Amino acid sequence: MVRKFTSKRHRAGHRDAVVVIGLGRFGSAVARALADSETEVLGVDSSREVVQVLSGSLTHTVRADSTKEDALRQLGVHEFDRAVVAIGSNLEASILTASLLVSFGIRHVWAKAISEEHGRILSQLGVHHVVYPEHDMGRRVAHLVRGRMLDYVEWEDDFTMVKTNPPADIVGTALGGSGVRDRHGVTVVAVKRPGLGFAAATPATVVGPSDTVIIAGSKRATERFSELR
Repeated sequence: MVRKFTSKRHRAGHRDAVVVIGLGRFGSAVARALADSETEVLGVDSSREVVQVLSGSLTHTVRADSTKEDALRQLGVHEFDRAVVAIGSNLEASILTASLLVSFGIRHVWAKAISEEHGRILSQLGVHHVVYPEHDMGRRVAHLVRGRMLDYVEWEDDFTMVKTNPPADIVGTALGGSGVRDRHGVTVVAVKRPGLGFAAATPATVVGPSDTVIIAGSKRATERFSELR
């Protein structure tokens, strides 16, 4: 008999609780990160060994077949506002599970896709957020390897944010008078002084030679800027 997840916060509406289905490398990383941020997490997997390993790390872990509607309803999954389908290798299980979560009317469903075709099916089912962990990480590492970028994040519509070292032509001049946006097509969003945390950039901010900057702009513009010396 599967026991329903019934924490106090969960009974209050599940707004602060997340169900993560599939506790492999990606799913367990997501679940642990959520738990570390004090989010209540119900972890579901078909493997008894995996469930046992994570039993002390998450609010609740359960071995269950997520392709069965009755099993998910017994766990109260249909009452959650947020759910993650982290099943990767078993496409049938991923698709059937995602379909059930969407049919429950869960407001925010994330699902891992291992190919464009898989992702397209998930989107057609009504999954709100389709993610491609391996593909996205591969692109990110490629950008880091080929240039002076320290970190790289890409969104849709050709918008990227990059952490990099500042080129000489913006050092020692207030950003408002540096012409960085007109000359390079990027916006300096934040600046980090050595030994300090990041601070939001303003037109009066003067970038030092040892600072780190976060810039935003198109992929090509941020790439060109990060390659400047």
